[in-house]
Amino acid sequence: MASFCISKKGEDKLKEEIISVGIDIGTTTTQLIFSKLTIENTASAFSIPQIKIVDKQVFYKGNIYFTPLISSSEIDIESVKKIIEVEYAKAGIKPNDVKTGAVIITGETARKKNANNVLNSLSKFAGEFVVATAGPELEAIIAGRGAGAEKISIEKECCVANIDIGGGTTNIAVFNKGEIVDTCALDIGGRLIKFNDNLKIIYASNKIIELAKDEGIDLKLDNEISFEKIKIICSRMAELIEEVLGVRAKSKLLEKMLITKPLSLNYKIDLITFSGGVADFIYNPSNDYLAFNDIGIALGEAISKSNLFKKFNVIVPMETIRATVIGSGMHTIELSGSTILYTKDIFPIKNVPVIKINNDSNFELFSKEIEEKTNWFIVNEELQNIAISFKGVKNPSFSEVTTFADKIILGLRKVVENKLPLIVIVENDFAKALGHSIFNKLNKNHDVICIDGIKVENGDFVDIGKPVSSGRVVPVVIKTLLFK
Repeated sequence: MASFCISKKGEDKLKEEIISVGIDIGTTTTQLIFSKLTIENTASAFSIPQIKIVDKQVFYKGNIYFTPLISSSEIDIESVKKIIEVEYAKAGIKPNDVKTGAVIITGETARKKNANNVLNSLSKFAGEFVVATAGPELEAIIAGRGAGAEKISIEKECCVANIDIGGGTTNIAVFNKGEIVDTCALDIGGRLIKFNDNLKIIYASNKIIELAKDEGIDLKLDNEISFEKIKIICSRMAELIEEVLGVRAKSKLLEKMLITKPLSLNYKIDLITFSGGVADFIYNPSNDYLAFNDIGIALGEAISKSNLFKKFNVIVPMETIRATVIGSGMHTIELSGSTILYTKDIFPIKNVPVIKINNDSNFELFSKEIEEKTNWFIVNEELQNIAISFKGVKNPSFSEVTTFADKIILGLRKVVENKLPLIVIVENDFAKALGHSIFNKLNKNHDVICIDGIKVENGDFVDIGKPVSSGRVVPVVIKTLLFK
């Protein structure tokens, strides 16, 4: 972790460059990048330091590797470590050189039984990793930001849907003027059928076996599959994406293929972008179907011929195959406000993902949004530790504070049931009153941390350090996934 001090009057403000690493272990590929972040204390003399990133540059992009597997249910940990070691050496970077970064396991790989062991085994490659097994909805957001869809929606003041199609899943994130308004994920990907050079099937996912059966195609291991049958299957996959985007009527098959709830479509999509490994073959179709011994190229071609291009304005994003890996960690160090509450000193708390709640002015929707976004962090039926964030109101009444407390407890009931601490981050200045209200309503037998004066977004991770200034404030490290 970089250290800083308050600059003396008349002196130049302190600058420091740190190296950040991003590692994405996906269904099909494993990738690594290195970034250089320039951070500066932007505060005036004799004030509390305000550390900001003033410049960022990706200076090394590693090779793209097929994710090594021992079996269909287990990642080859040693081979993954070897890939990372090789890329560190090629970049001329030593683990001690790296101050921050992200390791993200995505797609079908996140469902492998030893996924958490892989994350733990890679922790030696940097001092302060954001480490997460990304659920499908979170993966959609990460990919959408990495592709540049969020930035496009801000610059063009419009609604953009990014469709990230990898080896195992299709993850959709909808951004309206920079805000996440919807997400969705399906079991559709370019690596869900694999075959050898003789077109003999060596792998087919259960969901795709069902899809093929609906088309009168029987997928069996060691049986040959023709190009004609591959095209039929991929065309049906493209139709399912049309269905979830409202271009085609929803079928019963769509219900089987959905990993999450479908898109609500209570908005108008202005632009569509595609990212992920299949995206390059959507924008630039190829007839070399055997190139990767999977259906990715054929799927890209099927989507390029779909009605999506007739219904929507489709544009090329800033990143396609590297959309997720471009997310590497950046640090912004802040101090909380002084009106905070914590019921027990369980600090430091590290790498807690944040969910930003937008409907804090509508109590009817507030707890519902909390519950829906909490589901982003349920992987393999296990809930990760999370923090919720919202703006709140200035100078709230006693009634408003207690109502906020009720709705937070209702929305976070899964957190309470799992005996995880309730971590609440409020932008406006009433965390202490809110924290006391939550704590009392939980009969004073549940850990509560409620801090204010901090602004965070969906996709951020926070570290909360031990209290300082006689326990009146806590240092907060905001780790935002960095997208070029």
